[in-house]
Amino acid sequence: MRIPPVIVAPMAGGPSTPELVNAAARAGSLGFLAPGPAPASTLRGWLSEVDGPYAVNLFTRQRPFASLDDVARVTAELAPGEPVPDVDLSYDFDAKFAAVLETEHPPLVVSATFGPFTREEIDALHERGIDAWITVTTPEDAVTAAALGADALVVQGPDAGGHRSTWSVEEEPDERLLPELVRAIGEVGVALPLVAAGGIRDAADVEATLALPGVVAVSCGSAFLLADEAGTSGFNRELLRAGGESVASRAFSGRVARGLATEFTRDHPDIPPTYPYLAPLLAPLRQGDPAGHAYCLVGTGVEKLRGGSAASILRTLAPHQH
Repeated sequence: MRIPPVIVAPMAGGPSTPELVNAAARAGSLGFLAPGPAPASTLRGWLSEVDGPYAVNLFTRQRPFASLDDVARVTAELAPGEPVPDVDLSYDFDAKFAAVLETEHPPLVVSATFGPFTREEIDALHERGIDAWITVTTPEDAVTAAALGADALVVQGPDAGGHRSTWSVEEEPDERLLPELVRAIGEVGVALPLVAAGGIRDAADVEATLALPGVVAVSCGSAFLLADEAGTSGFNRELLRAGGESVASRAFSGRVARGLATEFTRDHPDIPPTYPYLAPLLAPLRQGDPAGHAYCLVGTGVEKLRGGSAASILRTLAPHQH
């Protein structure tokens, strides 16, 4: 497939609406439906609303924790007297994967976050004419993903908003900046097309990133949080327009994610790996104190974000023609 030079990245939790995906397609880009932890029924509804070329991003299944001791301690602190929350570590992956294969208008691409597809899953996508992309954050992951038969790799650097796509919850993310990470992946002999993600805010960033070895496209998520077609909440739009510091922390969800710093992230720098148990524990606190416990995931360079249509934002990101 022809990969557009600027892709609208998947943003789970609301921003990646079918409207945004359709707008990206009309503008010559490629957008992702991003159900994240939502049930398969949500994805099936969205699949019926897309009308142009599109892609889907899926969270892969999470391995159960060897011990829930840390989760129990955090539960006792944040919700005294309450039991450890009941969570779905599968993210309804099997049903979502089946929905993608069964839809009449299949996506061009399905990408994996939080771990790789299996070879059997990649074969199933290929049989349906769908490319399989795998999100990586280390050269080691890139080698594994290439061996599994991925068609392209999404290389996610530390400046990216949202969750860092490490392949386990406990893993400490690679902190090498995106250019260094891309080069390191090339040095281990991975020759797949690379889609680079993280902190890309303007045409100059796009141009510099596309010049890196192996990079065929950039993936921009935060740049579209204020787009007219994005499903970003009104509250988060206000926070983003006000600006602030973007920090990487487990305090947003129990997994390393980058978002706007809050009183809670500042007071809880040492939250242990507890994803996805933390979200239900924080839900009542967020309701009672939305600003102090805000969940506004965004990459670096918040002050550079702009509103308007997705098409107009894509024009500002278009690499300069020489």
